[in-house]
Amino acid sequence: MTAAEDSGLPELETAAQPTALLETIPFISLGGAVLSLFLFGWIAESVSHDRTARFDLSVRMRIHEYASPGLTKAMITISFLGGYGLAIAAILAFVLFLLFRWRRATLWLVVTILGATVLDLSLKYAFHRARPTPFFVDLPSTYSFPSGHALYSFCFYGVLAGLLMGRTRSKRARILIWLSAAVLVSAIGLSRIYLGVHYPSDVIAGYLTAALWVSTLLALDRLRTVSKSRKGPGATP
Repeated sequence: MTAAEDSGLPELETAAQPTALLETIPFISLGGAVLSLFLFGWIAESVSHDRTARFDLSVRMRIHEYASPGLTKAMITISFLGGYGLAIAAILAFVLFLLFRWRRATLWLVVTILGATVLDLSLKYAFHRARPTPFFVDLPSTYSFPSGHALYSFCFYGVLAGLLMGRTRSKRARILIWLSAAVLVSAIGLSRIYLGVHYPSDVIAGYLTAALWVSTLLALDRLRTVSKSRKGPGATP
């Protein structure tokens, strides 16, 4: 008996049956990708011309007003979950997915993380935006735009939540998974602003970059699924 069978979880992954909703998902995802690209381009152009300075300073100072020793410790912990903590969580997820024989889910995570890495590094070096002066921690050695913590957390925790929701029968559990991922991703972005290592526009750009990447992956995956479903079970993959 495999670990998946022993836990009551599905062992083998099967393609979804063709439905009207399934066939519209690629177009919705592509629409989300285009919108994210448009908004990212607008923010990137504004950052390049220093038009976000007033917004960034205003938000930074407003959040800093709530600073306290206890909150600072909490924000450092939350920020860890978007950095080294995320790397540890990703490794554990890969191991568990392979143990449960969720090969497609494992591939999803690998492609998502690799793509996020390429986007993070290429955009940081393309814009060369200097970091703001940190409030509570040391100055990171990398560039500021976009926020890698925001990008990686959105990609990893968002995709992880989607994969788990697709394999969970309980509606309450699905809602809890989704809410937990949304709160965690939002808190990680907020922690980077609170600690002073990112401008608010960096965090927003990180989320938009992640949304663009995940939406594109989702669209391509659903197009493949719909095409394979139309060919029938006897079609050659």
